[in-house]
Amino acid sequence: MEELINLIKVLLADNITLKLKSHGYHWNVEGIEFSQYHELFGEIYADYEDATDTYAEWLRKLDAYAPFKLSRFIELNEVGEPEITSDPIMMSKDLLMANDMVTMKLNDAFDMATAQRQQGLANFFADRISMHQRWHWQLSASVKQI
Repeated sequence: MEELINLIKVLLADNITLKLKSHGYHWNVEGIEFSQYHELFGEIYADYEDATDTYAEWLRKLDAYAPFKLSRFIELNEVGEPEITSDPIMMSKDLLMANDMVTMKLNDAFDMATAQRQQGLANFFADRISMHQRWHWQLSASVKQI
């Protein structure tokens, strides 16, 4: 169970980092397709924002404390901070790479939760996987060269 709890803490930190990254991209995107990317990045950060509380609540349900210090989030996150850019393609590629890293961790977390007979937690992870698959599709389609 401790391994699962530690993974949830990493996922929480990654989720918060992705929320801040996509929100910053939402603010700073420029170019001819500004409106489309501004809206996409807004949808993405809103989704991450919605998930944040649920990660923390699952930690509490498992009798663990949710990290809340910025220094701890920086230490735990594995998706990294973004480079400063206004290019929507670079932003999308960065989010896509980070999104795919988190999807792999979510699959591991789903397997761990299932093995621990934590069906509600496994359902939460399944829902997050589905959303990350959606972001993969939309970000991949956005950076695809035709």
